[in-house]
Amino acid sequence: MSRVFNFCAGPAALPEAVLSKAQADLMDWQGRGLSIMEMSHRSDEIVSIANEAEASLRRLMSISDDYAVLFLQGGASQQFAAVPLNLAAGNQAADYVNTGQWSKKAISEAKRFADVSVVASSEDRNFTYVPAVNSWARRDNAAYVHICPNETIGGVAYSELPTGETPIVADMSSTILSQPINVNDYGVIYAGAQKNIGPAGLTVVIVRKDLLGKASEHCPTMLNWQVAAENDSMYNTPPTFAIYLAGLVFEWLEDLGGLGAMAEINQRKAGKLYDYIDGSGFYANPVALPNRSLMNVPFTLADAALDKAFLAGADAAGLLNLKGHRSVGGMRASIYNAVPEAGVDALIYYMRDFASNNG
Repeated sequence: MSRVFNFCAGPAALPEAVLSKAQADLMDWQGRGLSIMEMSHRSDEIVSIANEAEASLRRLMSISDDYAVLFLQGGASQQFAAVPLNLAAGNQAADYVNTGQWSKKAISEAKRFADVSVVASSEDRNFTYVPAVNSWARRDNAAYVHICPNETIGGVAYSELPTGETPIVADMSSTILSQPINVNDYGVIYAGAQKNIGPAGLTVVIVRKDLLGKASEHCPTMLNWQVAAENDSMYNTPPTFAIYLAGLVFEWLEDLGGLGAMAEINQRKAGKLYDYIDGSGFYANPVALPNRSLMNVPFTLADAALDKAFLAGADAAGLLNLKGHRSVGGMRASIYNAVPEAGVDALIYYMRDFASNNG
């Protein structure tokens, strides 16, 4: 079988070493005579796998004991409701920054449960930048300020964080584990797994423990972070196979040298692609330079009428899922951790060849 290069925004590429290990364990996990997918979540094996995955993630991100690490279901989109239900009981004030489609969805959902104020927005320039932090119209009584540090669709990333005592809540679905961050800068970090963590179906929530126990009385039990923390993420049957695969991804990252080493690779990959786009005269990236994403690189062709031919040729060359989101058009290369540098090199080679033949 020949593996292709997968530039999908999610579910995204997984490391081949992880897939090979999972394949070996699929039918018979460590001589137990049953698949990892068939084991009870109460079994010693699954409990150990979950504990090891959490320990590995804590090491990678330097997460202190001041934070709970939760493995949940429902995707990051479910956390759009869980965030205000856990932090803004009684329709408290909550500040949101609107930098793209995922921010908009989070804002729309939060308005059902909290007094939401959009304190800054980049919609005026079609979400191609992040408003300067000193321009945000924040409120002193806000329970939290919500940001999306990397907008998957628009390829827009933050270059600075707000300061102050108000907890920062961050949807890191498409940027978590791509480079080191200071977890202590945040009150809550949440992320869908299907980009840099593992397969779809798992959501990681990292929440400062002093923020637990603030949930609204109307918060469903399954969305209550304190309940999840008290039950070690096993109040109900968790996505055991997804946790197992996430643990393998964490081990892969540790073996690679951690997030510092991963950041060097990601910066090199993104740098190559942006440099080629900027110098090509045929392709263009609309995002402000300080806010370009390492993970999601949108680009347009000189003539949009060539889009279909570009995508057909890319598919034939084994470069898949390059079509941009329907809301913005054009192309998008999601170059998450598991996309090898060789994949970016192959993409640039194809882009150069296509431009030469169609420019």
